[in-house]
Amino acid sequence: MREAVPWAENVGGKVLLAVVDDDAAVRDSLRFLLEIEGFDVETYASGLQLLAAAELERFACLLLDQQMPGLTGLELLARLRCLGVTTPALLISAIPSASVIQRASELGAYGVLTKPLAQDELLAQIAAATGS
Repeated sequence: MREAVPWAENVGGKVLLAVVDDDAAVRDSLRFLLEIEGFDVETYASGLQLLAAAELERFACLLLDQQMPGLTGLELLARLRCLGVTTPALLISAIPSASVIQRASELGAYGVLTKPLAQDELLAQIAAATGS
């Protein structure tokens, strides 16, 4: 397996996060919040867009929406793990069922966050997942 680089940073020295959500408003809101908090953020409208990105290991953490057309967050995470990508991931779901939480754990997700996202919880989970 390809190992994720702990505290992966981009050229500017900031922690780089990926946000994958089919809702443009959610992507934009998360980007805005996370950039204010000092992160660099790349956004993707689908799991397939993320999979097409070069060097997936450069991300310090992946924020994956569960309910997306095409690939769900869990399906995307399963594909990433099959590719050997071990980057910490947080799954985001409006109503996470016990089976979703269990499968996320089996796939090595760092955690499952419930929408609407609480800013403090989101930032604490990202900090814990990235070691920052």
